[in-house]
This record gives sequence, structure tokens and C-alpha cells, in this order.
Amino acid sequence: MRLLLVEDDAMIGESLRLALRQEGYAVDWVRDISAAHATLASERFDLVLLDLGLPEGGPQSQAGSGNSAASGLDVLKALRTRQDNTPVIVLTARDGPGERVLGLDSGADDYLVKPFELDELNARIRAVLRRHSGRTQPLLSCGAVTLDPATRQVTLAAQPVLLSARELALLEALMQRPGALLSRAQLEDRLYGWGEEIESNAVTVYIHQLRRKLGADFIQNVRGVGYYVGQPGGSSEGP
Repeated sequence: MRLLLVEDDAMIGESLRLALRQEGYAVDWVRDISAAHATLASERFDLVLLDLGLPEGGPQSQAGSGNSAASGLDVLKALRTRQDNTPVIVLTARDGPGERVLGLDSGADDYLVKPFELDELNARIRAVLRRHSGRTQPLLSCGAVTLDPATRQVTLAAQPVLLSARELALLEALMQRPGALLSRAQLEDRLYGWGEEIESNAVTVYIHQLRRKLGADFIQNVRGVGYYVGQPGGSSEGP
């Protein structure tokens, strides 16, 4: 799963990026309002973690301009105005009830006040992604394979299967939407953040390893189009 972290504090941003990558997420990080607008207008993410107190960035910042909490809400409102339903969790030190109401009414899917425990953030990410995909059950299941996003455990016919972090991330992307075709590029987006080197055959290698561990027929492919699990027929996510 690919996340965008919008956070101007270098220490918080770096610690969150490292912690979330250890959980198997591909995490990209921007630090100001201008970069957030540009990135979200041009790239797709599974979820956004959005701070509210952000510098403006861009040419405006050179003139001494700097909005505070409203800047983060501007990013959120811009997403919703263009009918972009990417899930957004607000992360902020502002904990007044009015601030929470404003954030949620502006289109946030959840609101978490700093400081927070990483375990709680991870649980909220899973819950928001689950609601967004229309699932009510926390477990992902397809045939005899079950994946628990909370514990990062995979079983085949109730027997545990050991997967690497990248194998797990790829499997979760496929099992989120059984029957939907995901292209090689879309799977790479789920596995790698900015600055991470992508080997040309990485997806093919991980698919081969997953088939070896979960069954040769578990992951199907349509040549030149993409990969899927379960019964075909779900809509793809794009070219």
C-alpha cells in the first residue's frame, strides 16, 4: 500500500516514514502545502497522512507567507472538491473539539492528535482502508489463503506461511480487491516509495515466490495487462 505523508517536522516525518515502511507500506513524504497540492494532483495514493500546521512552500514562502492550520485543510478541501476520495487521516497537535469537527466536516476520514502511539496510528490506517474498500471483516481471505493486516500473518489452509515484507505488501494489494487486475506499474507503486531503487524484474520475482509458497494457480495473470487473485471480473485501477 502506498501512503503520502504530509508533515513539515523533520524528526516526526523521518520517524513516521521509517516506522511505516517497517510495517510494509511504501511511504512518500512532502513537507509543505505547495508540494502536497502538486503531488496529490499528479500521483495516486492509497491513503494520506496529513498534518494541518504546514508552511506554504513554493514561491509564496519566499515572500514570508505562511499559513498555519488552514493550509492542511486546504489540501483536504482541494482533494474533495475535485471528487478525489483518497482516504485522509489528519495528524495534528490541535486537539480542540472545534478543530476535530472542522477537520472531519472538511472530508477527513479520521483525526488523530499528536503525540500518539504508532500502534494506534497503524490500527487507524487499517480501519480506514478497510472502510474505504467496503470490507467489514478485518481479515483478507481468498480461497484457502488468509491475510491478517494487523498481525501481518498469512495462512494457507490454516497453516502459517512466512513471507518477506515485499511479498506481503504485494499479496495484500492483490487481496484487497479480489478479481481486479493490477498492472506491474500499479504493483510497483504499492511496493516502493520515492528514492527506492526498483529492479526491472522485481514484481515478477515476488509473484514467482508467492506462487511457490501459496500455490502455482493462486495468482493469475493476463498477459500484457496485469495480475489478480480470486475470480476475474473486478474492475482494474487504470492503465
